[in-house]
Amino acid sequence: MSNNNVSQGSRRKGRVLTLWTPEDKSFWEREGEAVAKINLWISVPALFLAFAIWQVWSVIAVNLPALGFRYSTNQLFWLAAAPALSGATLRIFYSFMVPLFGGRRWTALSTASLLIPAIGIGYAVQDNTTSYPTMLVLALLCGLGGGNFSSSMANISFFFPKERKGSALGVNAGLGNLGVSAVQFLSPLVITAGIFGVFGGEPQTIVKNGQEQLVWMQNAAFIWVPWIALASLAAWFGMNDIADARASFAAQAAIFRRKHNWIMCVLYLGTFGSFIGFAAGFPLLIKALFPEVNPLAYAWLGPLVGAVVRPFGGWLSDKVGGGVVTFWNFIVMALAVVGVLYFLPKGLSGFALPFGPSDGSFTGLFLMFLVLFLTTGIGNGSTFRMIPVIFLTQKMRELRTNDEAARAQAIKEGNTEGAAAVGFAGAMGAYGGFFIPKSYGSSIAATGGPEFALWMFALFYTVCVVITWWYYSRKNAEMPC
Repeated sequence: MSNNNVSQGSRRKGRVLTLWTPEDKSFWEREGEAVAKINLWISVPALFLAFAIWQVWSVIAVNLPALGFRYSTNQLFWLAAAPALSGATLRIFYSFMVPLFGGRRWTALSTASLLIPAIGIGYAVQDNTTSYPTMLVLALLCGLGGGNFSSSMANISFFFPKERKGSALGVNAGLGNLGVSAVQFLSPLVITAGIFGVFGGEPQTIVKNGQEQLVWMQNAAFIWVPWIALASLAAWFGMNDIADARASFAAQAAIFRRKHNWIMCVLYLGTFGSFIGFAAGFPLLIKALFPEVNPLAYAWLGPLVGAVVRPFGGWLSDKVGGGVVTFWNFIVMALAVVGVLYFLPKGLSGFALPFGPSDGSFTGLFLMFLVLFLTTGIGNGSTFRMIPVIFLTQKMRELRTNDEAARAQAIKEGNTEGAAAVGFAGAMGAYGGFFIPKSYGSSIAATGGPEFALWMFALFYTVCVVITWWYYSRKNAEMPC
């Protein structure tokens, strides 16, 4: 009995797990699962808050003209797109931080960094003479929230065994993605009252339906501040660092020599890039196409659907295979874009479909976007299940001996590369959050409507169908997964 206690005690040094073997079923059932779940359930709210800060400009940008900010439509699209540009770039670096610094430390510090844009925006929106460059810098700082995704997903991937990675990553990302929907749903509510009293600043006056109305736009940012502080403390005191997850940048950089790393970046751009891009641009697109519709009354539903269904995408992929799910998912995405084109108001540009309601249909367009958000969520779960499986399979295929030590080393290297690839694909995918809103803005400016941009999206999804089929889902595929 005493020997067992010594063995159990030797697995931890403070918050560091010195022995972590989730592929060992007895270890997993005895203690691994409980520890993994604690880290997952602290990671989820931290990632939720990161997404909320990352996407807060999708709400604020829509309201700036009513507050007296004299920015052009293209400048507003830039403010909605800029966080995705900086967030995607930061993700490249964040992908490698967990093995360098430890998951607990990095989660706590990166979550605390969200206080910078949250507080800055809260003060800036109270003064409508705030310069556009200042606003743009604050929008870029919101990319700190976007960067957190890569490190969070890489960290959680270390905690779970191969057959549970899809579900675990789906839960972490899916519930984390709810931050996008939450910020679009809650912001219109919290700005209507001075919930922070004297600490929240003075209200602003806007004209709505011909009547003056007081709003506290700063609350859209300030509402997240206390929760960010709590999540940072929870991560610091409640999560764990895994000693075996420590790896140099050179060990992780092996992914850049892996063909499947780059292929999965393309596929994840199609799934998550679409999710975050559609979420960022949807309110402004509704405003541009259907001025009589209040975009914030509807826009939050799309990200909600995409976030809620993401764990299902991971679970389904664990059951039938990520490649199969991703293949069919991209087919539906391409068809849904054509559905969006059908319901657009006609006559906006020369790229419109020659049939469909002449004045468009907001109801039809909204339903087609809900289908798109649904498929982005399923695709997010399926592609992120594929990545760690691909890299672990590659390492196991390279084994030339059944030696237990060699097998353990292959598993460690496969998990390290898989985690780095998860983070790096997340970085590449996040650029969709920049390209989609900017594509809308550029297409409207050049052709009068968003049709050309949408046709390009449909073409890209078709290319993703072919790539997925060839490498992952067809019979005798190179890497069935």
